[in-house]
Amino acid sequence: MSFDRIVEALIQEAMARGELENLPGQGKPIDLTDYFNTPEDIRVAQAMLKNADMFPLEVELLQEIVALKELILAPTDETQKAKHRKSLEDKQLQFNLLVERRQRTAKKK
Repeated sequence: MSFDRIVEALIQEAMARGELENLPGQGKPIDLTDYFNTPEDIRVAQAMLKNADMFPLEVELLQEIVALKELILAPTDETQKAKHRKSLEDKQLQFNLLVERRQRTAKKK
């Protein structure tokens, strides 16, 4: 059996079980603008990371920064808030250095 037939059989089985119903974006066109705007040499790697729900370090740092800001605003004691502020400063510094490093690397190319 050819690869195409195996894949088609698996798709048909999944459809019969209803596994392909109510998927996110169903019935909407696929927007591939970002995909084709990404340089070809890193396109596959980014697609794999996205499909694995893995994000660039910058995104993870921004998520942590937002979470820390929320913790600082939450009603807790001042000792905890001070720890969260220190962590926030560290994460912001990490983020800024990472962005600056990437900008310098991009300028060299």
